[in-house]
Amino acid sequence: MPFSRYVITFPDPQRPGFVILYSTRKGSVVRVPEQLLTSIANNTLSPEERATLQQLQLWTDDLEAERSKMAAIIDHTNAHTPLFSATVVLTLACNLACPYCFEEPFRDGQEMSEETGRILVDYLIREQLDQGRNVELRFYGGEPLMATTRLKGIATPLLAAAANRGRTFSFSLVTNATLLTRAVVEELLPLGLKSAVITLDGPPETHDRQRPFVSGKGSFKTIIDNLTAVYDLVTIKPGGNFTRDNYRRFPEMLDLLLEAGLDPAQLGPVQFSPIHPKSGLFDPHAAACVLANEPWLIEANLFLREEILRRGFTVEKLQMGICMIDLEQTLVVNYDGSLYKCPSLMGWPEFCVGTLADGLGDYHASHRLDIWKNDECLDCAYLPLCFGGCRLLTLQKNGAIDTVDCHRAMLDASLERLVLQDLGVRMSDLQPAC
Repeated sequence: MPFSRYVITFPDPQRPGFVILYSTRKGSVVRVPEQLLTSIANNTLSPEERATLQQLQLWTDDLEAERSKMAAIIDHTNAHTPLFSATVVLTLACNLACPYCFEEPFRDGQEMSEETGRILVDYLIREQLDQGRNVELRFYGGEPLMATTRLKGIATPLLAAAANRGRTFSFSLVTNATLLTRAVVEELLPLGLKSAVITLDGPPETHDRQRPFVSGKGSFKTIIDNLTAVYDLVTIKPGGNFTRDNYRRFPEMLDLLLEAGLDPAQLGPVQFSPIHPKSGLFDPHAAACVLANEPWLIEANLFLREEILRRGFTVEKLQMGICMIDLEQTLVVNYDGSLYKCPSLMGWPEFCVGTLADGLGDYHASHRLDIWKNDECLDCAYLPLCFGGCRLLTLQKNGAIDTVDCHRAMLDASLERLVLQDLGVRMSDLQPAC
């Protein structure tokens, strides 16, 4: 009976003589004495120890059976999910003029028509609620709160239809938060609003340079004022977009949230991300990031996660990372009713997978759904965290989804620190006293 192939082991830096075992498949973490590893090697574990390790998916009876289960895990997930989720692009209009806007190459103020909204509602009732699934939407833009009439026209009938069928309907917003006033939130809560992902790109001078209003005026103060007015009503999930040159200033923004009186315990997880090249473009000289394994990005992610936690905010926990492209019950509905599998692919018409009117086409080959089902990936301890990585990054780098976006170098360099962060161990705890 061997260790699972999807287990990482490293010394416990705070307790000599102990090691930490982390299951990339289940997310379980345990501290065990080094002697346990000897018992494993000598096959002298007690039945209780074996049962516990198996329950935590740190141990397996059969490595080949485990490998086969991992190869089929996405199929299993697709067959058993009770939830359909979709990202709905209400409008591509925006009241900000962010110079790095990913959608700029194809954004020209387009918005979803009343007819397309009606077709979407009919589709969700017929294909999802009537099939016994709950429905969760994520309204997206542009700035979705510039299209609240369309939003309410979609949410209102879906909420009623879900209730009539004994199912649930809810939605979230991906918003720049400049229009996220208390009045707006109070109006949307009865329709199913649960959370809002908002964007703050560092302290005011950094944010206002990266995310000005169309007029050129900075947006930082407007956003902070709105957050302080609504965070007791709806879950706010702060985010932001950093570059190689400015990521170390982002903790200053977190301090300003605290100074404004926002309680981290009432906020959702904080997630900062690097700026990516604009849709359909690759400029090797830009500050944007196209490789997850870039050393500066690895350090930036670790630094920012540490600073987020140190201030009492939460982060997304390490967990199995299945891409939405691989999940059958997820879609992106563009403003015109065209369908995609990832919002980041909307700039490439060749990755359109159908329309609301005509339904889905076969995207298995175009999106390389099985690209990670190879011996190297299936035998990699990191597979459950990666599943072949991001197809967008491969597309932007190579011009085609022709290989996996391997995260091995990134996880080799960072996973131990990430696990320690989740255990509450800060890097400052590990520094020797002067």
